Amino acid sequence: MTNDTPRHDDEAVSTFLEDFEAAGSDSSSGRRSDARTGSTGRGGKGRKQSSRRLRRRRRIVGWSLTAVVVVLIAAVAWVGSRALLAKNELEAAVPLATRITDSIGDGDTAAAHRTSRALVSHTMAAASLTSDPIWRAFEILPWVGDDLRAVRDVAGSVDGLARDAVTPVLDLTETFGLEQFKPVDGRLDVQPLIDAQPTVARAAAATAAARQRVQAIDTSGTFQPVTDAVGRLSGLVDSAYAATDAADRAVRLLPLVLGSDRPRNYLLLFQNSAEPRSGGGNPSAMALVHTEDGVISLTQQASAGDFPRRDTPIIDLPTETVNLYGDITGRYVQNTTITPQFPLSGRMAQAWWQDSFGTEVDGVIALDPTTLSYLLEATGPLTLATGDELTPDNAVKLLLQDVYERYPEPRVQDAFFASTAAEVFSAVSSGDVDPVAFIGALTQASEERRVLVWSSDATEQAILDGTTLNGDLTQNGGQDRYGVYVNDATGSKMGVYLDYRLATGDTTCRNDGRPFHDIELTVTSTAPADAATSLPPYVTGNGQFGVTPGNVRFIVSFYGATDSQFVGITRDGETIPAQTARDFDLPVTLTTVELAPGESATIHARFLAPEDFTTRPVTEMTPGVQQFATETLRFSCEFP
Repeated sequence: MTNDTPRHDDEAVSTFLEDFEAAGSDSSSGRRSDARTGSTGRGGKGRKQSSRRLRRRRRIVGWSLTAVVVVLIAAVAWVGSRALLAKNELEAAVPLATRITDSIGDGDTAAAHRTSRALVSHTMAAASLTSDPIWRAFEILPWVGDDLRAVRDVAGSVDGLARDAVTPVLDLTETFGLEQFKPVDGRLDVQPLIDAQPTVARAAAATAAARQRVQAIDTSGTFQPVTDAVGRLSGLVDSAYAATDAADRAVRLLPLVLGSDRPRNYLLLFQNSAEPRSGGGNPSAMALVHTEDGVISLTQQASAGDFPRRDTPIIDLPTETVNLYGDITGRYVQNTTITPQFPLSGRMAQAWWQDSFGTEVDGVIALDPTTLSYLLEATGPLTLATGDELTPDNAVKLLLQDVYERYPEPRVQDAFFASTAAEVFSAVSSGDVDPVAFIGALTQASEERRVLVWSSDATEQAILDGTTLNGDLTQNGGQDRYGVYVNDATGSKMGVYLDYRLATGDTTCRNDGRPFHDIELTVTSTAPADAATSLPPYVTGNGQFGVTPGNVRFIVSFYGATDSQFVGITRDGETIPAQTARDFDLPVTLTTVELAPGESATIHARFLAPEDFTTRPVTEMTPGVQQFATETLRFSCEFP
C-alpha cells in the first residue's frame, strides 16, 4: 500500500468529489476536463494528476470532518461541564440568601456581610459559566437551546439580585438598622429613612428587573429539571421583589406619615371582628393620632356612640354600593366598612370624624384585635387599667368574648376597648418594642388583610397603590383578583363563633383554554348548643332582627376579577338564588346564610376567568377571628 491510498473511504464523500471533478472547470485556461476522452491533451498524465488531486481532496475533507466532529465534541463537553459547574454554584448560593436574612434579623451585620460576599462569589461564577460565546452559540440548537437560555437567565437573574440588591442593602445596614424603627420618647427619627431612599430604590429596581427577566423565561419546551428550577427561582425572586418593594415604599411613606414635611392627623379604626364587615368588622372604637416631625401622639378617642345616625349618607355613595348594601352604608358609622372598597370606607370615616369633631383627618388606618395580638409579640404582655394582663394568647378572647360577659353596657365595653388601645399605643410609641417582631407583626397582619390604609394625600396614596394595604378593588397588581367578603346580618357579636375554610382552584374545561375560577367557602358555627341562653343577649342579638337567638346570619359577597364573568353559585351542591350585580365594574353575587350552633354550609361560586387571564390569580377574604389558610383544590368541570 502506497502513501497515495486514501485513508478515508467515505462513499458519499467520494461520490461528491467525483461528480464535482467531472463537472469542474479550469477558469484560468478555459479547458474542460473529460475523464473518458482526455480532452486536456495530457492523456494518462492528466488522469494521474486528477486522481492525485481527488485523493488529496478526500484527505482534506476527511480531516476537516474529523476536526469538526472533534470541535463539536469538545464544545458539547465544554457546555456540559460548565452547566454542571453552574448548577453547583447556584445550589450553593440559594441557602446563603436565607442565612443573610437570619443574620440581619439577629442583628449580626458582620456575618451578613461575610455571607453576602460568598453569595456574590457563587452567583458571579454561575453567570460567567453560562454566558460565554460557545454557550450562546448552543442556544440556537433545537432540543437544548431553550434549556440553555433558561439556565443563563436564571444565573443572570440571581447574580443581579446578589450584586445590585443584596449587597447595597447590606451596606446600608452599617448606618441604618432595625433599631431605627424604634421610637425614642415618642419620636421616630425620620432622617435615616430619608437618607436610605436612594439605596433602597436601586435595590428595588434591581429586584424588579430580575423578576421581569425570570417571568419572561419560556419553559414550555424545557426539560423538567430546568422547568422545576425556574419555578423555584420564580418563587424566590417573587419573595425578594415583595420584600424590596415593601422596603422601598416604607422608606418613602413613613417620613410623610410621620409628618416630616407637615403635621398630619390619622384616624385609627379598631374593627370588631366579632361583628363582621367586609373590611374586617364593626369600627366601634376610634382614635386620632397626630404626627409632626417624627413625634407621635394619641390626641383623641371616640366610640360609635359619638356618631349619631343620619337620615342621609355622610357622603355621596356610588349607586352600585347603595344597590348592594343599602344607604345604611353611609348612615351608620358602624357600617363604614360594609363595603370591601376601603378607599370609599376611608372617605366616609374622614367625613364622619370631621362632621362630629370638626377635625380634618389626612388618612385612615383600620386594624383588628388579632392585629393587636400580633403586636403584643413585639411589646410583651401589657397590664390594663382593669388589672388584666393582655398577652398574645388571650387578647382576642378577652376583647371579643370576655368583655361582653363582664360588661353588658355598651358604653363600658367601649371604654374597655379605648383603654386597651391606649395601652398598646403607649407601648409602641415609647419604643419599648422589639423592632424585628414589630415589623413581622405588621407584615403578617397586612398579608391577612387585617391592616388597611387610605390617605387623602395623593403622594401618599400613590405609594400605597398596588399593595395589600390600600384595599382598592380596582387595583390588581398584575394578577386576577377575586374576593370573598362577609357582613353580619344578625345584629350581634356572633362572628367570633364562625370558622372559615376557603379553597380555590382553576379548572380548564373549554376548547379556548379559558379557565373557570372556583371559590369554595365552608363556614361552621362553633357556638355552644345552648348559645341562646348561655350567651349574653348583646352577643346573640336577642332576635331583634328576626334571627333565632344562638343562630348567626350573615351575607357573603363573591367578587369576580376584572373582565371575568359570573357563572353560578351553589350551597352544599345545590343551586341557590343569589343577587347578582356589578360593583366598581366587577361582577358580584350575594347570598345570605344562616347557621344554627354546630351547623356548616359550603358555598361554591364559579367565575369564568378573563380572556387575558393570568396564571396565578389571588383570592382575598374578610379576615376572621381565627386564622385560616387558603387551600388550592382541583374542581370538576361539572357545575350544577
